[in-house]
Order: sequence, then structure tokens, then C-alpha cells
Amino acid sequence: MGCHNGCKSCHAWGTLGTVKSLDSSARSASQPFAAASAPAATPIAFVRAIALAYERRGMPPERALAQAQIAPQQLLHDDSARITAWQMEQVSDAAMQELDDEALGWFSRRLPWGSYGMLARASISSPHLGVALARWCRHHGLLTDDIALHLSSQGQIATLAITEARDLGPLREFCLVSMLRNALGLSCWMVDSRIPLLSAQFAFAAPAHAEAYGVLFRAPVTFSAPHTAITFDARYLALPLRRDEAALRQMLQHALPLTVLQYRRDRLLVQRVRQLLGTPQGGATGSAATALPLHSADTLAHLLHVSPRTLHRQLKEEGATLQGLKDEVRQSRAMDLLHRTNRPIKQVAEAAGFVNEKSFIRAFRSWTGHSPAEYRRQARNAT
Repeated sequence: MGCHNGCKSCHAWGTLGTVKSLDSSARSASQPFAAASAPAATPIAFVRAIALAYERRGMPPERALAQAQIAPQQLLHDDSARITAWQMEQVSDAAMQELDDEALGWFSRRLPWGSYGMLARASISSPHLGVALARWCRHHGLLTDDIALHLSSQGQIATLAITEARDLGPLREFCLVSMLRNALGLSCWMVDSRIPLLSAQFAFAAPAHAEAYGVLFRAPVTFSAPHTAITFDARYLALPLRRDEAALRQMLQHALPLTVLQYRRDRLLVQRVRQLLGTPQGGATGSAATALPLHSADTLAHLLHVSPRTLHRQLKEEGATLQGLKDEVRQSRAMDLLHRTNRPIKQVAEAAGFVNEKSFIRAFRSWTGHSPAEYRRQARNAT
């Protein structure tokens, strides 16, 4: 993503490379993206796609490859070759400038340097992410009609989808993957929050490097799907934008990598933890027949794709604790069952996630000042 002032590209491939983990003491608002703590690699197939864009323009890719320290013979002979995030950013940056095409040959006409910066500027004044993404999708259609981006939401799920108006040929995979990652990366930056994906679907067969998609999207991935799309919790669309024009200029000027899935902060973390804790085993929220899950910090961290340490730290930043959220969810569940049902106290305790009736009564008294039986009686008398 470039800007009109000739600044460096802002390309969202940061989680694909091997980079050092940032020390927690060095983290700041100016460094919102966490470096990947485990090694990962970009498939050489994406570099081949860039080389093909050069070939179609009758230009040699050697300077871009040299800038990224990629040996040309890798493109020809080694299908298993991988490159780092830094190398991908370098070769993309050089290619966008040399080809004067931020789409890197994907479309039937070039997108001159600064095109995606212009789209970002058109979205940055939006009141919340839903409007910003809708503008991005609509305005992208002014740049090219080879593909169309669509944002929709149904219930609790938001979908960002791509439809193809023409055959994108051998650049198809690189185009579709890049479009989704770039849009999601910019979204994360605009609301200053991680936006974890629920799923990713692609309307092409699984490539030889399909395992890389686990690093790219950190969500269940489906190939040969009816359409190409990513889905995420629709509540993120209501988050207000936390960036302005000055922040956008700085981001573009310094080429912050929009490393989508390693964004540190999740502004819906408390709500997401509460939702996981409040969904009874068996899945039916609010069901009177099932118990709340006894999720540990390790289990929750795994479900949220963060480390237990990060989970506790981010909850603290939001003024919450895991134990406090557990108590809140259990109390709400217990009070609801005591008020609506005639189930014995022991069964209410089990449904609220307690291992025995005694510990439940003790906890309930600390929450309300009454025993469960007293609370039931008072609630029904009031009704």
C-alpha cells in the first residue's frame, strides 16, 4: 500500500517470516503488532507470481530479487523454498515501485503507486469499522472491475468476500490471498485491535503449500469452496476507528507491516472470554440442561490463539480478570436458573460450573449476601 508522497509500501506479510519476538517491556502504542514467536515462511510460489508480473511487462526481476536477497535459481528449481517476511516485504516493495503497480500484475490495468493509500484515506474518516470496510469495498471497484469486494453480516458473523469477474490466471492465488490479508490488516490497524478470523474459504484447489495458510489466516481453511471469503465476529464492525489522517500518513510513511493475526490487542477480548465461559457444554447458550464449561486459562488461551500470559495481561489492561469473569458468568447462570426453574440447588451448582454444592453455596453467598435458597424465595416473592 503506497501513498502519494512516494513513501514505502505497506504490505501485510509480516507473520510469514522468521522474526524475533519483541520483549514485553519494549512494547508501546507505536509498536502495536507483535512479532511472530515461532518460525514461519512464505512459499516461493508468491515470489514466482511477482516474477511473472515482471515477465508480462517485459522487465527483469533481478533488482527486486537482489534487494530481497533471493537467489534467482530458487524460483526455477526449488518448489519447497521459503522466504522470510522481510524478504517478502522487500521484493514486494521493489516490484510495486519498478512496475508502478500496487496490484503486482493481478488486474487488467495497473494500479499506480499510491492507489491503496488513496483507498485508505477514503476510509479513515469513517465513524466505525463497518463503514470503513464498506467504503474500502465500494471504492476498490473504482480501481478495477476484475474483482469485487463485498462486506456483509448475518447475525453474529461478518463476511468479507471476493467475486471474480474474469480469469485471473496464474496470479489468482496470490491476488486473492493478498486482497483478504491487506483488507483485514488495515482493519486491525484502523480499530487498533486484533480481529481473529472464524474461517477462511478459497475458490481454488489446495496448493502444494497449503500448510502456509495456517500461518496466513489462523482459522479453519477450506479450499475448493463456492467463493473466496473470510468470516469474523460481527461485533468488530461496531468498533470506532482509532486512527486519523496524521496516523495514516505516519503509517504509510514508515511502512508498518500490517501483520493481521499477531496484532497484540483485542478490544473485544473481555466479551469473547465471557462468551466462551457462558456457552454451556453442548453449545446451547442459556440451556437449562447443560453445565458451563470449566475452561482453564490454558484452554481459553488456546481457543483465542494467544498465550496464557498474553490473555491475563490483556484482560488486566481492560480492567478485568479471568476469575472475575468466571464469577460473573457463573453468578448470572445460577441466578437465572434459580429464578426460572425448580431444579434442586445441587443441579443448579453443576449447571453453573461448580464441582459441588458446598462450594457453590459459599460463592453465591459472597456474591449476593444470601444463600441460593434465600435468593430463590425472595425473587419469587418479589415477582
